[in-house]
Amino acid sequence: MPPNAQILIVDDHEDALYALESALAPLGHLLGRATSGDEALKQLLRGNVGLLLLDVHMPGTGGLDVVRYMRRLEQTQHIPVVLLTGFARDRQLGAAAYALGVADLVTKPVDPWALRTKVRHLYDSHQRHLALEREIRALRARLDEQHPGHPARPALPHTHARAEPAEPAGAHTGELERDRT
Repeated sequence: MPPNAQILIVDDHEDALYALESALAPLGHLLGRATSGDEALKQLLRGNVGLLLLDVHMPGTGGLDVVRYMRRLEQTQHIPVVLLTGFARDRQLGAAAYALGVADLVTKPVDPWALRTKVRHLYDSHQRHLALEREIRALRARLDEQHPGHPARPALPHTHARAEPAEPAGAHTGELERDRT
């Protein structure tokens, strides 16, 4: 994904699209729009989306369906998603959204300042993450060029992987037992 990836805004109501575009315009990012879940999926598959702002309740393919589909595809599974709902938040919707890895669930009408702050943070964090992944791949390629035939390096760790706790220094040599006596 290019560093100037767009923020895709998806809502089936023109007035909501206009309001969201007006709220996000001061960020200076490219803004795309879609009026249905199917149209959003087509744009996502074209590959220039850096963040998705998505209405939950739309005719046809709804917001949660779009996210379910996105999470199954490697090219879209890590794109940050902010879901929008015009209905009061309920536990089932929140549980389903967060289980799919949605970054936030926002009730409409939105506070433009709060939305800009969330979107700026999520978009910039995602772009930094992608830039680091590109840099790691480039460095590994350089290492492979300098050391051909060297065994394959491990894959990048998953972004949510937890590191195992480190063993205390000296634990494997018995130094800790000697220190206690």
